[in-house]
Amino acid sequence: MVDPKSILTQGAGPAGRELMRLYAALRNYYGPQNWWPGGSPFEIAVGAILVQRTTWENAAMAIAGLRASKSLTVAGILALPADTLATRIRPAGFYRAKSRCLRGFCEWLGGVGGFAGLGERPTVAIREELLSLTGIGPETADCILLYALGRPVFVIDAYTRRALLRTGLHPTADRDGYETLRAWFEHRLPADVAMYNEFHALFVAHGKAVCRVRPRCDDCTIAGCCDYGQRGS
Repeated sequence: MVDPKSILTQGAGPAGRELMRLYAALRNYYGPQNWWPGGSPFEIAVGAILVQRTTWENAAMAIAGLRASKSLTVAGILALPADTLATRIRPAGFYRAKSRCLRGFCEWLGGVGGFAGLGERPTVAIREELLSLTGIGPETADCILLYALGRPVFVIDAYTRRALLRTGLHPTADRDGYETLRAWFEHRLPADVAMYNEFHALFVAHGKAVCRVRPRCDDCTIAGCCDYGQRGS
C-alpha cells in the first residue's frame, strides 16, 4: 500500500495531496478496515450484488443461506431453480431482481472461464462486460473489479459524495455523475489497489459513524479541515 506521507512529498497536485491528508486522518482514526468480507473472489462478487439497496448485514444473511445449502459457486447458483434461488437470497431484499442478476453474472463468469479466465484481460473490457449485465451498475461493477479482481478502480458511493461535498474537496460532488467522480479520484491518486480499497472502506465507515445525513460534527476527527464542520452546521 502507498504510504500517505510519501504521496504528500511526491507532489500529486493540490487536490491529490488534500485527498491523501484526508485518507491519512481517517485511517489513523478508524484503523485498517480489511474490506471486503469474503472467502473468495466469487463470494466477494456475490456480496457486491446482494448488498445493492440494503445493509451488509442483510446481504451477509443471504450469502450464509447460499453457503449453508452448498450453492455458493457458479455451478451451484446456476443449478438452482429461479424460485429457489430467490428464496435463498430473500434476506437481501429485491430478491427476484437480484436472483436474475446473480444468474446472469454466473452465466457470464462461467462463459469467460471464471476469475482465472479474466486474469490477463484489460480492466476496461471487463468493466464494459459487467455493465452490460442486467442489474449491475457502475458502483457494483467497480466493487467487483476492485475487491474481487484487484483492479485499481475507485468506487464511488453516497458516503464518498457526502464527504467530498462537506469537506469542500469537490463542491459539485452531489451533482457530478459517477464517471466524473471516479475519474477525478483516479487522476489525483496513484493507482494503488490496497489504498483504493482502504480509502473507499474508510469513507463508508466515516459516513456510517459520523458523516451521516444528519452529521455528528462534534465527534468528527476531520472537522478542523471540513468546510461543513467549520461552519458549525
